[in-house]
Amino acid sequence: MNKFRFLTSGESHGICLNAIIEGMPANVFIDTDFINSELSRRQQGYGRGARMQIEADRVEIKSGVRFSKTTGAPICLEIKNKDWENWKIPMSVEKIETTDPEIFEKITEKEITRVRPGHADLTGAIKYNQQDVRNILERSSARETASRVAVGAVAKCLLREFGISCSSKILQIGAAFDEDNMKKEIDSAKQEGDTLGGKFEITFKNLPVGLGSFVNWDRRLDGRLAQAVMSIPAVKSVEIGAGTDSAGLKGSQMHDEIFFENGKYFRKTNNAGGIEGGMTNGEDVVVAGTMKPIPTMKKSLNSVDIKTKEPYEAHFERSDTCAVEACAVVAEAMCAIILADAFLEKYGADSLEELKKNFANG
Repeated sequence: MNKFRFLTSGESHGICLNAIIEGMPANVFIDTDFINSELSRRQQGYGRGARMQIEADRVEIKSGVRFSKTTGAPICLEIKNKDWENWKIPMSVEKIETTDPEIFEKITEKEITRVRPGHADLTGAIKYNQQDVRNILERSSARETASRVAVGAVAKCLLREFGISCSSKILQIGAAFDEDNMKKEIDSAKQEGDTLGGKFEITFKNLPVGLGSFVNWDRRLDGRLAQAVMSIPAVKSVEIGAGTDSAGLKGSQMHDEIFFENGKYFRKTNNAGGIEGGMTNGEDVVVAGTMKPIPTMKKSLNSVDIKTKEPYEAHFERSDTCAVEACAVVAEAMCAIILADAFLEKYGADSLEELKKNFANG
């Protein structure tokens, strides 16, 4: 059984972000410009902060691709942090001589002991026995999702070989449901030093029937998609198809009736979101996610200094007012990764040519 899997590494203000992908068949065209355009999409959106103007993320493919085509070997992706120049000392990998007053000052001014509600700060510091919370926030930061978007773009390169496409849209920001009011909500929150969350929807089209399985709990595709989207920092709920609206529907209203015409099964509704019994049913796969307001904000919340145990206002690290659009791009990537994995499970092969033969044979 072929598996599309990946690992990432890197910190928010470290040298770079890395990802290693295993399981891509040979001879798949990898479009570097497309990966970079996906990285750019992640940095856009109304309400993004100043860091998006610093980074301008671009991928460097270090291995596994030759002449723009995969070789079947693991693929290594790297995204450099351009702000690294300003963090060489406080984020040094090597031991630093703190007897130098200038170096000591650069390190201590970046030390964090005032934990932020809603973040991994306090729990992570306790779990990993850290006195400086920077060792927690550097990795728990959503900056890591840039790597996931790059990996997702590679997965999309595979899926589009079979005509599978995806898109996302924003359904809600704060209390607003249309674009003009969404912008007004964001402007108002920014003025107040506050943040906003919202809801987005991801749609994948032209998926074959039968990706995933009902035979064991961990092979159900809806469960895998939900876990992937839920793993994105700040996502608090995931819905498939009608989602939470299902609670208010009768069975006769909820379930999608089945028809057959021109040699094909089809449904006139899609409350199931393209998945029945843990498998794709041929309709569009529709996944929605809800993102909470970003917990880093100028309007500080009450917290505690873990060094002194005294009450303080939480530490503020530069942040966005709203990043729901970016979150949707990350969710696209995560869903693409899961679907590429499920696709390879069903049609798995060592090369694109073999994969296409398997796909054609059903």
